[in-house]
Amino acid sequence: MRYRLTCLTPTLVGDGRKLAPIDYMVWKDHVNVLDQWRIFRLLARGPRLEGYLAQLKKADKLDFASWGGFAQNFAGRRIPFESPAYAAYWNRAMGESLHIPTFATGASGQYLPAAAMKGALRTGMLFANWREGMLQDVLERVKSERGAWRPAAIVEDRALGSAGANRMRFVAAGDSSPVNATQFKIYLLRTSTLQPRGGHYTLGWKQSPRGAVDGSRPEDSTPVFAEMSEPGSWFEGSWKEEDFYLQPEVRRAIRWPESFDRATVFEAANVYAAGLLSVQRHYAASAGMGLLDKNLEALEQRLAQTREKGGCLLQLGWGGGLLTKSSWLDTTNPEYRQILQQFALYNRALSTNLPFPKTRRIVFLNNKPATLPGWAELTIQ
Repeated sequence: MRYRLTCLTPTLVGDGRKLAPIDYMVWKDHVNVLDQWRIFRLLARGPRLEGYLAQLKKADKLDFASWGGFAQNFAGRRIPFESPAYAAYWNRAMGESLHIPTFATGASGQYLPAAAMKGALRTGMLFANWREGMLQDVLERVKSERGAWRPAAIVEDRALGSAGANRMRFVAAGDSSPVNATQFKIYLLRTSTLQPRGGHYTLGWKQSPRGAVDGSRPEDSTPVFAEMSEPGSWFEGSWKEEDFYLQPEVRRAIRWPESFDRATVFEAANVYAAGLLSVQRHYAASAGMGLLDKNLEALEQRLAQTREKGGCLLQLGWGGGLLTKSSWLDTTNPEYRQILQQFALYNRALSTNLPFPKTRRIVFLNNKPATLPGWAELTIQ
């Protein structure tokens, strides 16, 4: 069997690498990734190598007036911006905005690491198998074991099974086949936030390192650029279901229900996707982002269609935020908030008494805040 993962919104599943601003040049609305080894070999024949190395060492960007010819003649890849307007934003950007996270790449090209897909399925399964009292157990462990590395490990084992009895062992997936580089573009993302005003909340856009600008001026906020697979593109790879676990005596030994199969895993992912979309639509309504809400509604309709044909919807990869990784959506729950308050990373945000989390990474399409990253449809062929 084989799986097909179809991207419904711009998606980035990375391998930790980024393009530094000295690794590329922007020319003709494209990010031109430089073949530095070819450039070094060329410059080594003459006197310009030292000047080039000196600029690489100290410059935030390569000087186009001096080295722009490299973008034309020594680019290993040319990745287009999703909109021509983004080149102007890039020219004004500084610091971390110039470092572009890239899609996972192997020797044969870009591919989808199966671990990202399997992790999203696991998150859905854990969400569907939360039981009464599990959250209290996590809270007690966090309070009693300061600095616990995986405070929810025990309840994960209770929900999914431990070691060889873990229900996620039933399905296995391989990394996708390499895909054509033409399905990737450089997308612009900005971080939205909620600001209290007159007893209600208004939209703001985050500036780095702190502060926010009014929601009507997103162009003044800090941009993020990322190489993402465009909507409609797809990845295919091998899919296997372990028949060993279908044997009745094995299921009795590891205490799996007789009805457990791929449909159970996919339905858990769909239940989680439905809850996540509902939370995100509430956020979009609170922030007054009509286009985002419209696109989230379209994803809800796609979810209903996917359920009918036996597939599932996942949000995976980079940019999804805490909600896509935690298997818990009710952020108003007092026990959940007590757990997060034990960690400095979240304690400050919770102390403001604003909705949590109050920020989202928003993907801009045609220079308008349009959707959330990482939504995809998984089907088995």
